[in-house]
Amino acid sequence: MKEKVGKSASAGVEEAIRSHLNAIETGENVRIVYACESGSRAWGFPSADSDYDVRFLYVQPAEWYLSIDEKRDVIERPVEGGLDINGWDLKKALRLFRKSNPPLLEWLGSPIVYLEKYSVVARMRELARVYYSATACKYHYLHMARGNFREYLRGEIVWIKKYFYVLRPLLAMNWIEQGLGAVPTDFNVLLDKLVIEPNLRVEIERLLSAKRSGAELDRGPRIEPISRFIERELERWGKQKIVSHRPTDFTDKLDALFRESLAEVWLQ
Repeated sequence: MKEKVGKSASAGVEEAIRSHLNAIETGENVRIVYACESGSRAWGFPSADSDYDVRFLYVQPAEWYLSIDEKRDVIERPVEGGLDINGWDLKKALRLFRKSNPPLLEWLGSPIVYLEKYSVVARMRELARVYYSATACKYHYLHMARGNFREYLRGEIVWIKKYFYVLRPLLAMNWIEQGLGAVPTDFNVLLDKLVIEPNLRVEIERLLSAKRSGAELDRGPRIEPISRFIERELERWGKQKIVSHRPTDFTDKLDALFRESLAEVWLQ
């Protein structure tokens, strides 16, 4: 059995996360195979007071799956002490993985890993390289960009911190468009690779610095270079038709992965 624990927080926070995960395993009688940071901390633009959005994958005992009834396949805990901890059952995760679910792919690519046991997640990453669906991810990111723009960034006075929640999905779209593979979770990777316009880069980096320092980024005048880029990209993508390709069915591989992981987790 392999166990990997990542460093991403103060010792106290990391210990609290570990304690919560251990309590979930004991209380729910499950085995957690993976836990990572998601959201703004994983994306690389946390505020000083951002919650820790911990997401995990877990495996139930074999007999749990042998039922004629569908059972609850998520574990959720109330936000406590800045820790937002939720997880998905492996079977649910593999069903979504088959559809190239972008949030799940981002979890697998998180730069902040709290826990990784057994071989299942490494094997999922290998499968993602082969069966990744650019089409599914494009739809997700375009929907996210349009929704956040419409809600927060129209007009002369905008919600400043919401720039990141439109910039990131738009850059993700561009990453996919350039054929660079699965979208990296870290916004800074997208920024370094895709933003070459000097004025735009300066304004984005200034905004990143302000957000990380804890500055209030509420409503304020629009930032012209960023707003123009967003509007230009949304217009460009609005004129393009996202070509849908029938994804390759790899259910047999996921079935095998599920069965083998169940045996690895509970029988070894």
